[in-house]
Amino acid sequence: MLMKRYKRVFLIVLDSLGAGELPDAAQFGDRGAHTLRSLSRSEKLYIPNLRRLGIGNIEGLGFLGTNDAPEGAVCKLRERSNGKDSTIGHWEMAGVISPKPLPTFPEGFPKEILEEFSRQTGRGVLCNRPYSGTQVIADYGEEHLRTGSLIVYTSADSVFQIAAHEDVVPPETLYAYCRAARRILTGEYGVGRVIARPFTGEPGHFTRTPRRHDFSIEARDETMLDAIRNAELDVIAVGKINDLFAGRGITRSYPTSGNAEGMELTAGLVNADFEGLCYVNLVDFDMLYGHRQDVDGYAAALTKFDKWLGRFLPKLREDDLLLLTADHGCDPSDNSTDHTREYIPYIACGRDVLPLNLGVRGTFADIAATVTEALGVTFPCEGSSMLGEMTDVRAHLRACAIRAMAQSHSPYSGFQVGAALLCGSGRIFTGCNIENAAYSPTICAERTAFVKALSEGEREFRMIAIAGGREGAIETACPPCGVCRQVMSEFCPPEFEILSVTPQGSESHTLSELLPLSFSL
Repeated sequence: MLMKRYKRVFLIVLDSLGAGELPDAAQFGDRGAHTLRSLSRSEKLYIPNLRRLGIGNIEGLGFLGTNDAPEGAVCKLRERSNGKDSTIGHWEMAGVISPKPLPTFPEGFPKEILEEFSRQTGRGVLCNRPYSGTQVIADYGEEHLRTGSLIVYTSADSVFQIAAHEDVVPPETLYAYCRAARRILTGEYGVGRVIARPFTGEPGHFTRTPRRHDFSIEARDETMLDAIRNAELDVIAVGKINDLFAGRGITRSYPTSGNAEGMELTAGLVNADFEGLCYVNLVDFDMLYGHRQDVDGYAAALTKFDKWLGRFLPKLREDDLLLLTADHGCDPSDNSTDHTREYIPYIACGRDVLPLNLGVRGTFADIAATVTEALGVTFPCEGSSMLGEMTDVRAHLRACAIRAMAQSHSPYSGFQVGAALLCGSGRIFTGCNIENAAYSPTICAERTAFVKALSEGEREFRMIAIAGGREGAIETACPPCGVCRQVMSEFCPPEFEILSVTPQGSESHTLSELLPLSFSL
């Protein structure tokens, strides 16, 4: 066990609230996708509480309205897994990266799969094609009522969906059919989810009921849920979380009929006495609005969540950490009803969380590393915890400086340097060294950061971190050169703090210590 920082973590997933296309979006047919930008065009969107926390400060989301004094730490995260569905997104968020996509069936499922499914259920099969969930019952519902055959369909996601009228197939029987399908669909046919889609009504007026149920394939590796439960802490699942993880690693589960019930349950759990993780999925954003291309409905639903958030935040305890994020995109204004390959937003607030922009992160798994470290649970995974950066401004500046090294143009020396400058306004500007064949015009990382900040109107500076080494590895402390020290003396007070990053951490000096005899005109 690590040192515990928080007693409870509330991780709330706003299902499909994407933050803009990923660099490889075109490979998934999602060039230009941007769920949040689409919502921003709706008059139904009003999110003052999310803006108060800093959602508009996330890179690329300035159109939502930036905040000079945000109350949360923010960033956006890139998906490393090969997919864009809920299962893979939640798995990566929980620490399991999936380089191989789950199988999809754009031409329908193979004959041998359907024959075995019919043998085990005693019923025929209708459709067997990718289809909209509402349109498929409109087109096949009447035949289903007449024949009793099950409506089987899929989508661009890795799913085997079974729709049945509740008067023909009671929900519990439909769930049993789904369990049979789950046993059949293994190996190369191992879809991410088998989904029960019960509906009611008469021909021409069929409607899906809230008794949907997902039967997921298990993650191949241990997730943060397993690690937290093994540490004898609670893992409380709200919404479809239990389904997405096939019940593994979960101590209590509360299925929901939609966002309203999910938010109500979460509001109740904040008053409960538990220790560990409360993992919440609010599915309506995706299921009711994203897939149905309903921009205004999606925006109105996010507005309702924001209003709920305003009531929820004051209920958080001193030892609570709240994390808000998504699992993929589902742009309601694109030309498809499918999920979209996008970044996801991340907002954190709680005791000691600083109002910082953590930039762009390389994997959703950073969430797993952050959650487990916050709870004091050891969980090795490919993600990097953001907790240190979120709660320690020096740790954050060090990390920013190290990331800035990657942008260095240093073909002559081969020595990369990155700098991160904290301004009096709270903004952070990064810089890197930029070499030139003439050598003397080479620009140091520190001066790059200062020039960027000054050109943006900043005139007060608090601290700078400097990191250097070859091939991205920190080799030794890199205090500023004499020219950079003199530049700093032009704009900074004597107590201005300079952090030189080392392999072990950092060395701290004031400007007056490094340049006791500066000069001026």
